[in-house]
Amino acid sequence: MWAELRKWAEQAGEGWRERRAQQCVGEENWVDSRTVYIGHREPPPGTDAYIVQNYPDNRIVSSKYTFWNFIPKNLFEQFRRIANFYFLIIFLVQLIIDTPTSPVTSGLPLFFVITVTAIKQGYEDWLRHKADNAVNRCPVHVIQGGKVVQKQSRKLQVGDIVMTKENETFPCDMVFLSSSSDDGTCFVTTASLDGESSTKTYQAVQDTKALRTEAEVDTLNATIECEQPQPDLYNFVGRINIYHETEEPIARPLGSENVLLRGATLKNTQSIYGVAIYTGMETKMALNYQSKSQKRSAVEKSMNMFLIVYLCILISKALITTILKFTWQSDSVRDEPWFNMKTQAERQRNKFLSSFTDFLAFMVLFNYIIPVSMYVTVEMQKFLGSYFISWDEEMFDNEICEGPIVNTSDLNEELGQVEYVFTDKTGTLTENNMEFIECCIDGHVHVQHSISNGQSFYSNAAIDFIDAPVGIADQERKELFFRALCLCHTVQVKREDETDYQKQHQDGRSSVYISSSPDEIALVEGVKRLGFTFLQVKDNFMELENPEAEIERYELLQILNFDSVRRRMSVIIRSVTGEIILFCKGADLSIFPRVKAGKLDLVRQRVQQNAVEGLRTLCVAYKVLTSEEYDSVHALLQNAKLALQERDRKLAEAYDLIESDLDLLGATAVEDRLQDKAAETVEALQKAGMKVWVLTGDKMETAAATCYACKLFRRSTQLFELTTKRIEEQSLHDVLFDLNRTIIRQSGSLPRDTYSGFSQHDLHDYGLIIDGTTLSLIMKPAENGSSSNYKDLFLEICRNCSGVLCCRMAPLQKAQIVKLIKSSKEHPITLAIGDGANDVSMILEAHVGIGILGKEGRQAARNSDYCIPKFKHLKKLLLVHGHYYYIRIAQLVQYFFYKNVCFIFPQFLYQFFCGFSQQPLYDTAYLTLYNISFTSLPILLYSLMEQHVSIDTLRRNPSLYRDVAKNSLLSWKSFIYWTCLGVFDAVVFFFGAYFIFDNSTMTSNGQMFGNWTFGTLVFTVLVFTVTLKLALDTHNWTWVNHFVIWGSLLFYIIFSFLWGGIIWPFLNYQRMYYVFMQMLSTGPAWLGIILLITISLLPDVVKKVLCRQLWPTATQKLQTKRKYISAEQSTIFMLSQTSSSLSF
Repeated sequence: MWAELRKWAEQAGEGWRERRAQQCVGEENWVDSRTVYIGHREPPPGTDAYIVQNYPDNRIVSSKYTFWNFIPKNLFEQFRRIANFYFLIIFLVQLIIDTPTSPVTSGLPLFFVITVTAIKQGYEDWLRHKADNAVNRCPVHVIQGGKVVQKQSRKLQVGDIVMTKENETFPCDMVFLSSSSDDGTCFVTTASLDGESSTKTYQAVQDTKALRTEAEVDTLNATIECEQPQPDLYNFVGRINIYHETEEPIARPLGSENVLLRGATLKNTQSIYGVAIYTGMETKMALNYQSKSQKRSAVEKSMNMFLIVYLCILISKALITTILKFTWQSDSVRDEPWFNMKTQAERQRNKFLSSFTDFLAFMVLFNYIIPVSMYVTVEMQKFLGSYFISWDEEMFDNEICEGPIVNTSDLNEELGQVEYVFTDKTGTLTENNMEFIECCIDGHVHVQHSISNGQSFYSNAAIDFIDAPVGIADQERKELFFRALCLCHTVQVKREDETDYQKQHQDGRSSVYISSSPDEIALVEGVKRLGFTFLQVKDNFMELENPEAEIERYELLQILNFDSVRRRMSVIIRSVTGEIILFCKGADLSIFPRVKAGKLDLVRQRVQQNAVEGLRTLCVAYKVLTSEEYDSVHALLQNAKLALQERDRKLAEAYDLIESDLDLLGATAVEDRLQDKAAETVEALQKAGMKVWVLTGDKMETAAATCYACKLFRRSTQLFELTTKRIEEQSLHDVLFDLNRTIIRQSGSLPRDTYSGFSQHDLHDYGLIIDGTTLSLIMKPAENGSSSNYKDLFLEICRNCSGVLCCRMAPLQKAQIVKLIKSSKEHPITLAIGDGANDVSMILEAHVGIGILGKEGRQAARNSDYCIPKFKHLKKLLLVHGHYYYIRIAQLVQYFFYKNVCFIFPQFLYQFFCGFSQQPLYDTAYLTLYNISFTSLPILLYSLMEQHVSIDTLRRNPSLYRDVAKNSLLSWKSFIYWTCLGVFDAVVFFFGAYFIFDNSTMTSNGQMFGNWTFGTLVFTVLVFTVTLKLALDTHNWTWVNHFVIWGSLLFYIIFSFLWGGIIWPFLNYQRMYYVFMQMLSTGPAWLGIILLITISLLPDVVKKVLCRQLWPTATQKLQTKRKYISAEQSTIFMLSQTSSSLSF
């Protein structure tokens, strides 16, 4: 193997030297790489060709508009919306042709919507301009001519050497050259980038860290070759070529640990020097400004479908009335009455053109059936409603001092429609707070000595040996195991004087262990309690203190970093004796196949036992390298690290060769406790009809124990396994068919819940466990290229299981699972929740993504739609907030269509009584203000404050969530009901007023009512009916509801009095003068208003009473029960008061 490795390293080295020799015609021309000249200094002659490259300056532009393009660009963006564009067309038609209504009726609402939106967006962009100017003009320090020069941030160029001082923010993306620290490190916080408040350690380039002064840094002659700007905050590929006059150029690899990103802040370090590689809008922070792909809720899709239906109704109405008008005018007597004779030009006019003009005029007359203000109201409801989540004090976590965060308000109602919940395990269901429990060395188990009141007591001798044979395990291998734990990690040590905070350890020393992995901290602290204390990494040497209080120093030669694919990490160290050792730790499945020595069976047995108990396990192995073997390893790794193309693949291949033929030392076990109320939350979600899936990278036994603890599985659950072990015994085809046949046979006779898909009487009977390898086989296409039918069988099995556990999952497989369920024939609404970077893919894939503000960074929170501090808060987010949001917005959408049908259908009926002359029924002011003023505010307040049941009721009864499942309130059945109710009310308005006028056309003074009085009567009944309809639907009455509902009716009355009681000088007509007052001066009008409102509201009231009595929903049953309890309590109180008074 070593011969093969050495040969590969030599070949790779030769290839790299050839590429370096041909660099002037090679790599610098790659599209995905760039060359940066440090300090703008040209390389020495005979090395690399100097290529002038043009990069953007350091100006940040987060604004969308400029002073010159704001109006055209904003108008273009607004009119891309179909509703705005539609009303623009209607407005233009009104301007071009003779239409029955004034262009003001369409233009004013459109102008209002466009203006309000433009002002809002303009103000927001002005704030962005202010913020940009403040950032772009801030001073930065640049090294020029060996001196520090101050310039504005926007004038920085790629290649400038920048000096940053403590507590300053990095002005651009820089390669870290040197710092004031002797070891060439600096401490940085990246909270503004990824939300992580912990301090991170970055490393300067080894060959430049000795450059401490401005003059020394200015003498550096080097170039940097790196990838083109990428938005990924956590990866970087590059290399630095350092030129000397008498020596060959030195090439060193550059990774993410060498790059300081714009927006990060320097901490606990006096100053650093760095060279700008990405500036302005090419920095990683700027590239991350772009938003994620837009997600659309089910409500929005339903709303668009309903809009299309109403558009078809509008066209049908216009077409019908156009045909009927043509038929009506076919009689010359009707076409040319004696009082309205046509001119010669009108008689010669083309009939087709005349009919088309009439069609457009009718479209204009009936266009109000499409509610343009609905979109504005929906946006306001979503935006304002999202604050109720942010303001929820019950979802605030005192431990991290943070509450829920809403990253998008477009999906509020989708929280009330979730059918599948996909959750990560570590850090989501569990606390991600690891505690070292035990270690197993060659089959001998070492545990802590005693526990008292939750406090552990340790000493050097306080180690028990369990299941050990006679005699003690080899002392050398035991100490080697402890040294492996002490050295094989990426933990950083920070002393009290180096940090902004401190943590007192049990030995009284003030220091902090910091790592991106809580497992590593738990292991280092655990082995510290066992006598081996990791002290620090200094000058590339790792120091530890052994049980004899002696300091041991090991040279750190290489770190083979952990990744989620390999699931292991390694370090190569050299002891003071010159011995070179590779220590490797990782998951059992990634270590065991690479072991050639050690007590594999004993360790595997203990690992499996710990996994069953729910403990997280890691295996530790090592091997000794000779000097020749290490030289080959070093060359192989160096060539892979220097590669600018496919560096990750080459490193993975190198790691795979190096981490082989290991000697197994043992394994560790740490405990990750379940989060508070995690089990209660999972149980509530299942009662609400949601399928809960756990997707984790952990081993099956550990994950299964967690699933039992959080009540995803119960002791009575019949578990089915789709694992690699079973597939080896039986083909995948046979296993899937057997499972499907078993489940269908056992559950086929049970009643199905149409929403959740599983038996209500057998809710927790079936559970499924599948691993990543089996899932890959299921997702694999058939050999003929078609999709495998295994997916359908798998989905059928999962559909009949109350809980599913997917273990050994790679991040991409998590997203594949979510996509598979999303694309199934039921198209269920999915939710993914996680806390780490490995959960981002499934969070982005799901309809709703939830990020946990956990300990694995903020990548998940940054990419999510909503963030919550703990998993337990998911219960209230879905069962309370989601339920309310869906009820409110569903009522808002249906109500808007209903009130517009009530508004415009009488206009359609009126055409049958005016000879299809396109005469409007309502006055222009009423047409304009109906949706803007008279009926808009009550429904907005309803959609923000309505609570059909109390918060406690929703929390105690998760099954109420099923009442609104499957978008039931916006189903076609519900839509047709609301439309028919609107048509019925419109018919009542029109013909009720018609019959009243038919028998009472004279006032007390003998004056006749006109068509405007008729239209005003219909409009008055309309406004009162649709407002009182909303009042009848309101369950949660507050003073705000009373003020808005009754205030809207009062505003209509006052406006009508003013509009019809004053001669308005800007109007060329006064057709509404005194009409409203005259109408209310007659008894029939008052009687008609009261009678017609009652008749209009009666069917809906009767329908609700009958449905509540005969077919009540679970929510209605609870509402009735609550009223009975309240009435009973009031009766008991009254009786007790009566008995008390009688006793006197």
